[in-house]
Amino acid sequence: MAVFEKAGLREVINARGTFTPLGVSRSPAEVQEAVGKALGSYLCIEELQEAASASLVRFSGAEAGTVVHCAAAAVTLAVAACMTMGDADAVSRLPEADGLARRVLLPVGHDVNYGQAIEQAVRLSGGLPDVVGTEAGCDLNLLANAMSRDDTCSLLLVSSRLTRGPALNMTSAVALAKERGIPVIIDGAAQDMRVAHLIGTGADLVILSGQKYLSGPTAGLVVGSRAAVAAVRAQEKGIGRGMKASKEAIAGTLAALEVRANLDLENWRAAQSEKLNWFLGEASELSGLNAFAEPDPTGLPFARVVLELAPGFCAEETIRQLKSLDPPVFVMDHLVNSNRLVLEIVSLRQDELELILAGLKCLLIK
Repeated sequence: MAVFEKAGLREVINARGTFTPLGVSRSPAEVQEAVGKALGSYLCIEELQEAASASLVRFSGAEAGTVVHCAAAAVTLAVAACMTMGDADAVSRLPEADGLARRVLLPVGHDVNYGQAIEQAVRLSGGLPDVVGTEAGCDLNLLANAMSRDDTCSLLLVSSRLTRGPALNMTSAVALAKERGIPVIIDGAAQDMRVAHLIGTGADLVILSGQKYLSGPTAGLVVGSRAAVAAVRAQEKGIGRGMKASKEAIAGTLAALEVRANLDLENWRAAQSEKLNWFLGEASELSGLNAFAEPDPTGLPFARVVLELAPGFCAEETIRQLKSLDPPVFVMDHLVNSNRLVLEIVSLRQDELELILAGLKCLLIK
């Protein structure tokens, strides 16, 4: 903390969720200790990766796993893996991909931007994103037609609240690709609590973030078939060299996975529900807003707080004013056009919730 103060930095209250510009998440003491110990030690990276793979297998039910720099890097490396499947010459040439199947099918609603366009993450590997669908969305028939070409290296799907339009049945989409021998990648960065479901679709590679709800250090976790994960690891001798995981990231990931393994999920869900209901009750007492819960659209086991402002109050201005508080409060702003604020309170402490409520009370006085 002394270093932060010396640099003039302040902690903020993050009710925006696992948002990268705010540091994503808080790590528990076990993770902090593991990271610190790794930083003060010499460790064999290959042994760390083997331990991480074993832990990720237990966690996900997949055949193998590996750790890379971050989830965005994992998208690039997963596509590269599908193009090269471990061929050393091809690995050494990327992103020069002449002669390789390099077309990556991306359903239109899955063409997301998480601070970087996912299409760019594909192009960094040498792959060519091919967005499938129309303004009405992408159905299985359109996807099947797009799979008819022989230059396709993979189908890339996204499991996220950022996807748009009619939901595509992911299990059916994976099955369609597998029938045609096309590898499937699922980017489920924030979906670690649903990893068993994503692996259960039959996807070759599933990508998770180590630093979102797992609350580890920055890391991309890749789980899937042995062959596909080995092809991801093979990229370390190519474009993956600049996307490798550090010793402290792998050690912190191991600790985060152990914390998760010991978590009583039902008790955790009950505690989250109790916290949510308390906050909604307190917020409902404030004039100028209507407070209610909104379940996570992807099926994560918690809900978010929605604050709908009354006529005469402006959500955009309220969000700006919340950021000006001390400490600053950051909330989700994707519903401002409906005059609503959204708060994710999963990781917030009681004192932070009380500060948010006090700030709202002051800001909503006419």
